[in-house]
Amino acid sequence: MAALLTVENLRTSFTTEQGLVKAVDGVSYHVGANEIVGIVGESGCGKSVTQLSVLQLIPSPPGKVTAGRVLFEGEDLLRLETKSQELHRIRGGKIAMIFQEPMTSLNPVLTIERQMTEALEVHLGMSSRAARERCVELLGLVGIPDAAERIDDYPYQFSGGMRQRVMIAMAISCQPRLIIADEPTTALDVTTQAQLLELLGGMVKRFDSSLVIVTHNLGVVARYADRIYVMYAGRVIESGTCTDLFVSPRHPYTMGLLKSVPRLNEPPGKKLVPIPGLLPDLIEMPPTCAFLPRCRYHIRECEEKPWPMLESVREGHYVSCFVKPEEDHHDG
Repeated sequence: MAALLTVENLRTSFTTEQGLVKAVDGVSYHVGANEIVGIVGESGCGKSVTQLSVLQLIPSPPGKVTAGRVLFEGEDLLRLETKSQELHRIRGGKIAMIFQEPMTSLNPVLTIERQMTEALEVHLGMSSRAARERCVELLGLVGIPDAAERIDDYPYQFSGGMRQRVMIAMAISCQPRLIIADEPTTALDVTTQAQLLELLGGMVKRFDSSLVIVTHNLGVVARYADRIYVMYAGRVIESGTCTDLFVSPRHPYTMGLLKSVPRLNEPPGKKLVPIPGLLPDLIEMPPTCAFLPRCRYHIRECEEKPWPMLESVREGHYVSCFVKPEEDHHDG
């Protein structure tokens, strides 16, 4: 599968009074054409910062992309000037981003029409009338009832789920090649979450796009993603297909995430197993594996050697861990 987006050795840091925070520390991944990729991990592991870095949306100062390449259709986005026409053409036009809180992403003093038509007028050169007609069509497509009337409303007049539908409609308005959805179901009830994910997956297929879903919930990506990257403390620590990660996870952190998620096939009353401890301090990172203090499977190598690089355990399945499959204590 040809790669639409290739991220190589991406590093992003933030300057603080306490020191340098290495939020993204050598992340590499790729997204194929017409592929859905999930990026998972607990809060603070660098998922969102990675995606913001791809589009050069990191506030500077205090943030800065210090290394790496971001190849989109063969062009390195990090070489483009932040305010250049080339980057402006790609943002919103070829790559769209759905942010995790639609109430803060939508301007409260502008109507839905004004916020939706702008991208069509700028990127596709549509007239105001044509852009409005297209936006009404898109709102209907994402399930907004009475779209022709609701387009003149303001964000506060919509529920959280409806605002997120508006964000999806905005994202697909220019039929981008890639959609990045950053925690698209945050603060929504489970029914609305399922509806929005079905909608988003359907839109990707309909418009022949690719999708990156950023989430802390492995269950969210289980149904939709072709491949998953698991992040911890600014790095990718395991990647593979859904089958690889759900049936035979190899990193203790991935196993911990799976055990902390409730399952319908578990006996009633079975307690979830939380991952003990907290994320490491990203200012004072240990020289060894960052998950070591929380790991129940660690061996002597983990305490003596630097954090290992990703290595292949089978075709398409990679893990950053010294514990080999034959030494693995995975108990399902």
